[in-house]
Amino acid sequence: MSFTVLIPARLASTRLPDKPLADIAGIPMVVRVAQRALLSGAARVVVATDSPRIAETCAAFQITTVMTRADHPSGSDRLAEACNLLQLGDDEVVINVQGDEPLIDPALINAVASLLADRLDCAMGTAAHAINTLADLHNPNVVKVVLDARNTALYFSRSPIPAARDAGGQAWWGTGSNLPPPLRHVGIYAYRTGFLRQFPNMPQAPLEQLEALEQLRALWHGHRIAVHITTDAPGPGVDTPEDLERVRQLFV
Repeated sequence: MSFTVLIPARLASTRLPDKPLADIAGIPMVVRVAQRALLSGAARVVVATDSPRIAETCAAFQITTVMTRADHPSGSDRLAEACNLLQLGDDEVVINVQGDEPLIDPALINAVASLLADRLDCAMGTAAHAINTLADLHNPNVVKVVLDARNTALYFSRSPIPAARDAGGQAWWGTGSNLPPPLRHVGIYAYRTGFLRQFPNMPQAPLEQLEALEQLRALWHGHRIAVHITTDAPGPGVDTPEDLERVRQLFV
């Protein structure tokens, strides 16, 4: 199916200043992300930014950009404006790839894009993979998701879900168990463009505010999210100087 990858990028990070322009083996991070996305089946890959510096950097590497406003309160608002600037039709599919994922798997992008072709009942798609440690299950920075029988999201949380009442604090999954492992949410999203245009105008959901998870707004308002379960954990993202150094070492 035809789809467009949009990569929101701005210079507002406090933990890692100028993060999209961070050098990774001679290439700025946002360019690395776009180059990975170009290996997918996307019809086009576009960086959506409010920064002339990012736009100029991308242009030097022949990466397409679109200039968006600087006052957007969220990435979804920025993507919605980008869809309008690119004149995308309401039925077209957009994939949101974060600008701090220089090791994003092109196959994962394709898999998430294909969700909406198969699931006409869903307005969004995303991904998850199995959690294999209790530490990750209880880590609030690891977002969990629980699914129904058709791999549609029931809920996202920073808390350990599902809660295994009789597990005694131990892992209930693994060898000899017929119960599925908990799932870690992977922050890549597919949208039907018409829904993405509406999304920023939907009132924030109380659960979204409590969990600080924007995707709960869609569930709160009755929209469905299809989830692709990948067997491969995604490559490390970059949020801190330590993350950046770890990723740099992978390019040595």
